[in-house]
Order: sequence, then structure tokens, then C-alpha cells
Amino acid sequence: MTETVVSEVVSEVRGQVGFITLNRPRALNALSLGMVRDLMGILLAWQNDARVLAVAIRGSNKEGPFGAFCAGGDIRFLHQAGSQGNPLLEDFFTEEYALNHLIHNYGKPYIAFMDGIVMGGGMGISQGAALRVVTERTKMAMPETAIGLFPDVGGGYFLSRCPGRVGEWLALTGDTIGAGDAIDSHLADGCLPSDQLPAVWEALGAQGFASGVAIKDFVASKFVAANASASGARGQIDQYFALPTVGEIVRALEAAGTDWASATAATLRKRSPLMLHVVLEQIRRARDLGLADDLRMERDMVRHCFFLRPGQSETVEGIRALAVDKDHAPQWNPGRIEDVTPEMVAPFFASPWPAHAHPLASLA
Repeated sequence: MTETVVSEVVSEVRGQVGFITLNRPRALNALSLGMVRDLMGILLAWQNDARVLAVAIRGSNKEGPFGAFCAGGDIRFLHQAGSQGNPLLEDFFTEEYALNHLIHNYGKPYIAFMDGIVMGGGMGISQGAALRVVTERTKMAMPETAIGLFPDVGGGYFLSRCPGRVGEWLALTGDTIGAGDAIDSHLADGCLPSDQLPAVWEALGAQGFASGVAIKDFVASKFVAANASASGARGQIDQYFALPTVGEIVRALEAAGTDWASATAATLRKRSPLMLHVVLEQIRRARDLGLADDLRMERDMVRHCFFLRPGQSETVEGIRALAVDKDHAPQWNPGRIEDVTPEMVAPFFASPWPAHAHPLASLA
């Protein structure tokens, strides 16, 4: 009996639209290196295909299309490769970030249907979209500090451009937001009820459109209002997350005495102390960087996370605790926010490559 190999990225052209479905539902469509390569190949081919006026991308769950967009990168692979020094780990990040850059700069409208879980690498393949569609089921986050990493895939770029200090809050805590908050935070463009997704998706392939912009406008015309829940906390977010250091942020939250502040401080105390300091520096540096320079900075940072702290990778330890052994008891080093020094943070922002030899040197 021959086993059928199911493609993890399904693509087709119908009408004037190129359709992509992420098809790894058991892993919540977490991106493997193979998926990154497939996506890059498809998008490069369609960029020069006159038949394709726009691209639409969605995820799938175990019942079929939609329901989950993409939970991030394949962290089990990251743990295994990071533990063993596998060079494919380097390829994964270089190629993933190049894909993120292509999507942000794509020559045709790229429409991301961000239904269900949208985290980490899922944000990387959706934030650069010409139209970012969320639903009442959207669960959006950049939760990397929980695994001793940082919000990569351009996270510095798009989080730093959220209103006020929302970027610092989302990057440091990894908190999850829904459709209304995503729109308020400039991380989504509009909300579509999930029960309307199949009809809109099918209509894109069945109707005739004058241009790619007309395709984008057709989807946007179906948007409905969405309620934001974090908007009430905006004043507190801006007040605390504007403070100069992680230590000052946490101390102020712990002294505040409100339920929101106490819960937020408790969340931060669970995260990697070192990476909290690194991430605060990342977001603040990224405010002054274009996308390509931000991605190059993040590529430097990820090399440091996996390869330049031998035997003490916060990321390998964080993934072990969360996803491999699942003991949820990471042994962070240092163990306390108060024990992190500027000398520990600075190396993350020193590039291991001269500019001309950087893996992402060609990004403009």
C-alpha cells in the first residue's frame, strides 16, 4: 500500500486570484522549512504571472479550511536543531525572514484571512498583507518571551508601529488579543464573521475583477464592526510600558495595586528575564528602522539566541519547558529580572557578520 503524501501548502489559481491554504492542521499550520520554501516559490512565480491579480492565504483545521491560520514556527524543529547545532536552523530563519520581506513588498494585493490562532510566524506571513482580515475567532499574539525568544519575523517593525506603547506590552507579555484589539492596535484592517469566510473565498475565484485593488476592496466591503476589550487598559499600557527599563516597568506594575497591573506583572515574572530586557531594546530600536534593517537586526539576534550562548540558550531551554518536556518550569539564566545587566543584553545587537556578508544583505 502506498502512502499518500499530503502537501502542507496547497496552491491554485482560480479566476484572477492565487489561493494558498496552509495544510498542516495537526500542528496548527506551524511553519516548517519546507513550507517556507513552498510559500516563497509560489509567491515568486505568481508575482510575474499575468493571470494572478491578487493572492489570498488562509489556514485550515482538522475539519477543513479556516479555523486556524498559523501558530508560528515549528518549535520542535527549532529545539532539536538548536540542541544539535543543525545548520538547517540558520536556513530556516534566513529564508523565513526573506519571505516576510517579500510579503511586505509584494507587487500585488496579498490578502491574509487570519481566522483562529495567529501567532509568531503566522504574524510574519500576515502583517505584510495589503489586507489583514480577522474574525471573532482570531487569537493573535507574539508569545516568544515565554520560550526565551523575541518577537521576530519583523515583530520589531510591526509591533513598534502599534499606537502608544501597545508594542512593548504585546512583545514583553505575549498576551493574546482578539479582532477588535487587533484592529485598534493597527495589526488588522477589518473583521469578517467566520461564517462568511467560505462564501467570500469562493466569490474571489468565481467573479471577474477589474484589478487587484478591486479584489481587495471587494473583501473589505464585507467587514463588520468588532469590539475591543484592551482599549480600556490603553492608558495603563502607555503609562507603564513607556518606562525606561524592564525593572522599572515591573516595579511600577507591582506597586499599582490594580487587578490588571498585578496580573501583567505576574505574567512578566514568568518570562525569560534576559529576553525581556532584549525585547524592550529590540522594540525601541526598531521604531527607527525600516523593515529590511529590522529583519537584519532580528537575524543577528536569533543567531545569538541559538549559537552564541553555548550551553545556555534561553530559547532551547524555553522550548524544552513549554513544548518538549512540558514541565512549564524553565530554568532561566539569569533567574530574576533584577539580575540582568546591560552587558548581557548588548551582544544580541552586535552582528556576527560584516554588512556585505550578512545572510539578508540583499533585502532593500
